[in-house]
Amino acid sequence: MPKKVDHETRRQEIAEALLRIASTRGLDGASLREVAAEAGISLGRLQHYFRTKDEMITFALRYINQLADRRIRQRIEAAADKPTPRVVLRECLSGMLPLDEKSRTGTLVAAAYFARAIHDERLRTDAKEGIPQLRAFLADQLRVAVERGEVPAERDPDDEAMLLISLVDGLTAYTLLGVHGPAEAQRLLDAHLGRLFVSGAAGTAP
Repeated sequence: MPKKVDHETRRQEIAEALLRIASTRGLDGASLREVAAEAGISLGRLQHYFRTKDEMITFALRYINQLADRRIRQRIEAAADKPTPRVVLRECLSGMLPLDEKSRTGTLVAAAYFARAIHDERLRTDAKEGIPQLRAFLADQLRVAVERGEVPAERDPDDEAMLLISLVDGLTAYTLLGVHGPAEAQRLLDAHLGRLFVSGAAGTAP
């Protein structure tokens, strides 16, 4: 058991080293050798954990997602004892936006991964696997909101969930490009939720 714990810890330390490089120089120049140096280990030692750059980026992306999930859960729990669907949706979707330096670094890693995945079937399969679960989770929240009278009954939860994911993806891309800032991305997300939810419904204020 201790060996497994040490192994996972070392992989996380390497992922953190990759993220530090990504936050300052981007991922294109983040070779295995550079990441090893940043992590304070030899190249051979790093390759004991990750044979290729793609393996390293894949792990780093999953690690980032785990940290993001933890932050989102904490934000939801802090927002209310019994959070409404709108609160849950807002915190989840806001947690996917690059609103600060930590989340910006995570989205940069994700963007680099997705760019590689377009031309790599194995990476593309991994990149797509989380989307149906995310869509289903958001759709379930919207169904509850419809039942509570907070979202119009004619809205299709599955379609609206996919539109929310697409909105966040677009806001993320333009935030990274500097078309607008994080505050504007948050404002536009809130504006869309304001149109989706019935005005004046309980628990709909951002």
